[in-house]
Amino acid sequence: MGRNNLIFGMHPLLEALEAGREIDKILLKRGLRSDEVSRIMALARERIIPLQMVPEERLSRLTRGQHQGVIAFVSEIEYTSLEQLIPMIYEQGRSPFVVLLDGLTDVRNFGAIARTAECAGVDALIIPERGSVSVTADAIKTSAGALHRLPVCRVSSIASAVALLQQSGLQVVAASEKASDLYTETDLRLPLGLVLGAEDHGVSTDVLRMVDRIIRIPQVGAIGSLNVSVAAGILIYEVVRQAKK
Repeated sequence: MGRNNLIFGMHPLLEALEAGREIDKILLKRGLRSDEVSRIMALARERIIPLQMVPEERLSRLTRGQHQGVIAFVSEIEYTSLEQLIPMIYEQGRSPFVVLLDGLTDVRNFGAIARTAECAGVDALIIPERGSVSVTADAIKTSAGALHRLPVCRVSSIASAVALLQQSGLQVVAASEKASDLYTETDLRLPLGLVLGAEDHGVSTDVLRMVDRIIRIPQVGAIGSLNVSVAAGILIYEVVRQAKK
């Protein structure tokens, strides 16, 4: 990431936040305390911007300039509000179809899923504020530009997004190789939220407890699980197939 994608210093960051500029992540020097720091932290919470407390050495590695204990990464895209998106889709006379990524950290998988989702007509991708991929230049490149065309919603947690979607009338389905229901034998008609997890631990237990259905893709090989972007492609296009019935 080049210097043009970074903001250094308290005043420039506060100005950017108050102007509504899209920030992907904020790094604050550990132990830093001031009114400006409190204001930055409050704005980050309000706008669901990930904020990390880090050693000063990490900040100094990113820039030789005067960072004043804070560096922010400017977002490559403008994130979309999930609370506003779902009613807007309904108002357009359509049934929402969104894909939630629970703990995905590989930007290449993120980009590949975004590319498939955009091709299939998915309305949005949903990612959590913490412990997740974000829309970086590498993710956009892997997505073949799909992340510039497909809305991405950043939420405080996937669990909170699941609750909001269910309250909005969507069935929420999670994928897990431990599920008993096969994806081809499950009603996946819209409106629908599809939850995919990270390759190492899958969808989190808290989210699995909340969803309406848990489905699996049958596997006969010895490896045990599909790449998450491949699984996403299979499941997304099954939703598309059922929608056209």
